[in-house]
Amino acid sequence: MEAYPVPADGVSVSEEIKKSRFITILAPTCGVDAAKAFIQQVKEEHPTARHHCWAFVAGAPGDSQQLGFSDDGEPSGTAGKPILAQLMGSGVGEITAVVVRYYGGIKLGTGGLVKAYGSGVQQALKQLPLVSKVPQLEYTLQCDYAQLALVENLLQQMEGRILHGEYGADVILHLALPATETVAFGNKLRDLSRGNLQLTPISQ
Repeated sequence: MEAYPVPADGVSVSEEIKKSRFITILAPTCGVDAAKAFIQQVKEEHPTARHHCWAFVAGAPGDSQQLGFSDDGEPSGTAGKPILAQLMGSGVGEITAVVVRYYGGIKLGTGGLVKAYGSGVQQALKQLPLVSKVPQLEYTLQCDYAQLALVENLLQQMEGRILHGEYGADVILHLALPATETVAFGNKLRDLSRGNLQLTPISQ
């Protein structure tokens, strides 16, 4: 659960190859739904383009559950896969690439297409501003009202947050903590509460 780079913002590059115009658009997208919404948005912005080929790495760079790609009518393997290969090779997570092609009447052949789609993404990645993202893990924590301030102070120190709380006879908190801080947080919590308070992981 190491930190990984994600896009700080979107970027777009355009080039003409044998009269076809290729517009490569990269955007930050956290999760498959966000990736699909972005792809749909680009299609609506370029309704007259011949192809809208795309790929996404919607989670952490190594998370194979959140990958997707499409050739959108180009010969199989000539668009979506080269786009995805560039994204995966970059080590960037939570990113979607859409390459819009306005056809110029000259066929590029399969090798030409692979090169065109791959190089557009490669160029865009060089211009992409990045930030580091630390994965968050979620826990529940039960405490009494007297311990709440202690828990809140500790969360602030460790850059954690309360997602929601149930305030009944006791307090049950749903917390998100940076993965890099969970061990330290758990240890401090035990020390300060003399072993009373313990985090319970929420399976994700």
